[in-house]
Amino acid sequence: MRIHSFFHVPFEGLGSIADWAAVRGHVVTATPWYGGGAAPSPEAYDWLIVMGGPMGVYDEGEYPWLVDEKRAIAAAIGAGKRVLGVCLGAQLIADVLGARVSRNPHREIGWFPIELASEGASTRTGRSLAPIARGSQTPAPVFHWHGDTFDLPAGAVHVARSEACEHQAFSLDDRVVGLQFHLETTPASAAELIGNCPGDLVAGPYVQSAETMVADAGRFLRINAVMHALLDALTRS
Repeated sequence: MRIHSFFHVPFEGLGSIADWAAVRGHVVTATPWYGGGAAPSPEAYDWLIVMGGPMGVYDEGEYPWLVDEKRAIAAAIGAGKRVLGVCLGAQLIADVLGARVSRNPHREIGWFPIELASEGASTRTGRSLAPIARGSQTPAPVFHWHGDTFDLPAGAVHVARSEACEHQAFSLDDRVVGLQFHLETTPASAAELIGNCPGDLVAGPYVQSAETMVADAGRFLRINAVMHALLDALTRS
């Protein structure tokens, strides 16, 4: 497949998604919006992946390219492409689909569990997340780094929640998926976030220290495996 990605800062890339694409022989291209990039037409790719960033969907005054990016995401969805958004990427998809994006009651940074919403358990996304969600035989926390959240877009299925954030994942026709949390994060990409966004690590009930976040490398391998399983499932949709 031809996979195109949208990047918002140089320190938030595809993480383990790049490894998945390389192993499966997919071609990956990118638009670095922060560097003055421009989006190709939807005919140029099969799948769009929209990654994270420290800005908000409402920061168009400071980041005017957000306007063009939103148009490009809308075009991809309208053309029937698979679209996956991670963190800011999920918020941008929600915004494009008419849902509200706002500050979450809590900043959520570090390793915290998710649980499946009953209505989303049967989606491809829900089935892929089930092995690590609360209530499974082998639950495991996932990696978070966000201060904003999204309402569910019209027609989307609520897939997952956490204690700190009600809307953690949604799926629209098993083709357009938004994840508030990060399954793609590796030890290296976590270190990039910690190094570039130290101001986010303020005291709070759902904010962990930098040392805690990188203490267990095995956690990253676990979430990366779940991300790869999810990507495989969405490829078959």
